[in-house]
Amino acid sequence: MDKTVKKQKAFFLSLVLLLSFYLLTFTRLSWALTADEVVDKVDTTMREAKDSVGMSKMILVEKDGSERVRQIKAYFKKNPKGDDFTLTRFLSPADVKGVSFLSLSEDEMYLYMPAFGKIRRIASHVKHESFMGTDFSYDDIGKTKYKDDYDSKILEETPAEYVLEASPKPKAEVGYSKIKLWVSKESWIPTKVEFYHPKKGSLLKVLTNSQVEKIQGHWTPRKMVMENVEDKHKTVLEVTEIKYDTGLSSEVFSQRNLKQSE
Repeated sequence: MDKTVKKQKAFFLSLVLLLSFYLLTFTRLSWALTADEVVDKVDTTMREAKDSVGMSKMILVEKDGSERVRQIKAYFKKNPKGDDFTLTRFLSPADVKGVSFLSLSEDEMYLYMPAFGKIRRIASHVKHESFMGTDFSYDDIGKTKYKDDYDSKILEETPAEYVLEASPKPKAEVGYSKIKLWVSKESWIPTKVEFYHPKKGSLLKVLTNSQVEKIQGHWTPRKMVMENVEDKHKTVLEVTEIKYDTGLSSEVFSQRNLKQSE
């Protein structure tokens, strides 16, 4: 009887040790990265190139399914010492041709409209509003880093992706009460981002990034769809051409250049 009891105790002890080993191993694998580390990878991947120049087709899809098509050219330059520079210029159709938007920081954005012949600085209370009738805000277009304004936590992890929830930092001037990101472990590009209403807290917009591929060594979503779930309106961006690390001069991102035509 004593031998049997000893054997049973030894068996259960071995089982407990084995389960503990697998539990600890699984926990280490599951939490190999913290939320901040995941966001760092996202920000690094999205800003990996020193600069870029790209051509895109912008499609505005109305609630009734009708479409308006625009052509845009976008410039980006990484600024290692601070906020990155972006310049977006409309090439067609005629009613928006020459309209240009320049972002030098979250607090310094400019819009040039040829019809008025003046450069207008975007006030802080306006930067969360619709950019040129699209489902992107001025801040959406100009923002290049999540970690500056949001604190994140991991909600879920699968073999293919991380699901994160990001809440605004106490003094961050953002247009959303929270955002949720589905981040690919392969590319570290968010395949889906949900944006929640700043006051009501309900789902406001959904961004979907697809056709993600490596171009000149940089992961690039060739199709981006921002859908406003409240208005049943969406904006589609299809990248038709993009070049990285072209050696763009900082002069491209100047107020003087806003008035230049392509």
